[in-house]
Amino acid sequence: MLHLLISYIYTDISENINEMKRIGVLFILTWVLFGCSAEKKHKHSDKFIFTYNEPAGITSLDPAFCSSLENIRAVNQLFNGLVQMNDELKVQPCIAKSWELSADGRVYTFHLRDDVYFHDHEMFPNGKGRKVVAQDFFYSFFRIIDPKTASTGAQWIVKLLDDSDEADGIGFKAENDSTFKVYLKAPFLPFLGMLTMQYFSVVPNEVIEHYGSDFRRNPIGTGPFIFKEWVEGGKLIMLKNSNYFEVDSTGYRLPYADAVNVLFIKDEEIAFHEFLKGGLDMLNGLNGEYRNQILDKQGNLLPEYEDKISLLSIPFLNTEYLGFMVDPEMEEFKNSPIQNKKIRQAINYGFDRVSMVKYMRNSMGTPALSGFVPKGMPSYDEEKVKGYNYDPEKAKQLLAEAGFPNGKGLPVIKLSTTGQYLDLCEFIQSQLNDVGIRIQLDVNPPGVHKELVAKSQAEFFRKSWIADYPSAENYLSLFNSKNFSPKGSNYTHFKSYKYDVMLETAIKEQHDSTRYEMYKELDKILIEEAPIVPLYYDQVVRFTKKNVTNLGVNPTNLLTLKHVRRDSTVEVQ
Repeated sequence: MLHLLISYIYTDISENINEMKRIGVLFILTWVLFGCSAEKKHKHSDKFIFTYNEPAGITSLDPAFCSSLENIRAVNQLFNGLVQMNDELKVQPCIAKSWELSADGRVYTFHLRDDVYFHDHEMFPNGKGRKVVAQDFFYSFFRIIDPKTASTGAQWIVKLLDDSDEADGIGFKAENDSTFKVYLKAPFLPFLGMLTMQYFSVVPNEVIEHYGSDFRRNPIGTGPFIFKEWVEGGKLIMLKNSNYFEVDSTGYRLPYADAVNVLFIKDEEIAFHEFLKGGLDMLNGLNGEYRNQILDKQGNLLPEYEDKISLLSIPFLNTEYLGFMVDPEMEEFKNSPIQNKKIRQAINYGFDRVSMVKYMRNSMGTPALSGFVPKGMPSYDEEKVKGYNYDPEKAKQLLAEAGFPNGKGLPVIKLSTTGQYLDLCEFIQSQLNDVGIRIQLDVNPPGVHKELVAKSQAEFFRKSWIADYPSAENYLSLFNSKNFSPKGSNYTHFKSYKYDVMLETAIKEQHDSTRYEMYKELDKILIEEAPIVPLYYDQVVRFTKKNVTNLGVNPTNLLTLKHVRRDSTVEVQ
């Protein structure tokens, strides 16, 4: 009955603003029906539907293709893996109740729970979800590394797996129903953290083979919520899994919420007003002009919202940056001025990151005055890794040394971005113009921009890198010459033999302190060679209604909704 009511009330979302206003009325109607009314005397229903917005949309609900944060957040509600990460970035048991590591640090043995079941589906006997066994993990891992799948998750694990006879030539095996083993070529300390990535969620072979590529919109997992409906560009509905295996400290079976409703309102301003009216339980991020309506320049809630809204914020393991295509072998870019390192360094010196974060981000974030590895990582060290301060005179000096005094004769450089980051790019454009560097902004829809960067078709581009797992190696591997786009994530095509060798050595290093020092040296190389322009180390920002509790917040901005609940004693204003 719950899902029927949701489906009836929530109609498809139009991009037309007038239509959005109509839908806002429907949002409020939903609140009334399910006890989220803003009346002074609240009569809360026993049903709790948690609603949030994903302005960029969702492209797939298949764990094999959850490379974007939007996809990851939804997949995390539907699927589970061997292990999971808590808000303190500690690896915790999940479907694997325990594990051991061999003395040589190469072989992981996972022992599975015996009470985990896939969601119900017609492909299972009698339509009831069957028990998860180790062979399901074998299938799921093989599917990720299989070139036919073309999963973006393969790049993280294939290089690590042992393909010797001991590991059956593949690197993992199911010893029996409850024991799953993974064999590595060499010890890799971040491996458990890597397995918390949603790529490595368990999936049922029967359902995958039934749907094929259409599994992306017919997901069957083991998670706390069950897929109900997805109208692309409109809504995503997930219902409570009453048979979920995890319980809270009192023995209550999770999740608390009866349903999760994801909306895809593209206009951030409209989404903000829907949040204020009660149509959303959470507003994630700080990307619209509404930031000045809710926060002061120091990043504090304005007084009129302090009693109505909760602000959750911690450092985000995300580096926002501009990237240069530094591949001189690419015909279309070989004559670009960005092939000159002095020009790239001049751009880095030519704008004020501190002012940018204060006035364009309301102090939400840390100016990137160090390297590419963000604040929050153990190897982050702003003293040892000196980045670029605002120094317009130094920028002018470098331009002169490059043969372009005051920018005379310097060709226009095209910077590709999206509307979401247009204000930041305009700020940078204005300040660079003052030192003699002319920037032309090429603004594209998010999908088009993503494709331009992924296919190495952008000369200069805005990008971000969010930690797939909490290790500096995850950031630094981005610049390994083996990972050139479009097959990998080295979008700049940066190539350095010294860098590659040091990175491979660092990955194998077993002593944390030594490895961290090597990471710092790698970061110094990136600063010196300047294939990128670090902008700021991001901040996780979540606004919630006062009656929403247990949402939590973490440095990877992962959304975990199995603990979220509504406090019926708190009056919603």
